[in-house]
Amino acid sequence: MKKQAEQKAGPDQETFLFEKLRLSACEVLNPRPLSKHAHAGSTAAAILTDRGTLFTGVCIDTSCSMGFCAEHAAAAAMVTAGEHRIVKLVAVTEGGAVVPPCGRCREFLCQLHDQNDRCEVLLGDGSVKTLAELLPDRWN
Repeated sequence: MKKQAEQKAGPDQETFLFEKLRLSACEVLNPRPLSKHAHAGSTAAAILTDRGTLFTGVCIDTSCSMGFCAEHAAAAAMVTAGEHRIVKLVAVTEGGAVVPPCGRCREFLCQLHDQNDRCEVLLGDGSVKTLAELLPDRWN
């Protein structure tokens, strides 16, 4: 899903943007079965691009591990819309708890744009780290 993020001036802009992303992820969070072998929506993610566009996505979990994470779904929507530079990311799980992206998602997002390692990620304790900080000693 794609939305244009609202910008708010002032010293609390970072807090405002992360809260906007968290709420947007919570809006699409909707755990549900898809079939007897697949479930969706137990984790949701929202990403903000360098153009100020907000994209969301949910995870799809399957019995044979062919599913994908919410961050992948949000990134796919972003790439489909012609964008690929991410500046902020928030992921939430059932109940709206903020969770960090898994290692696979961290690397995947970094590979979509050479500066995505600078993407700021909201963590569950309220702190913010870049993907580079969350993914030290990358393969490249």
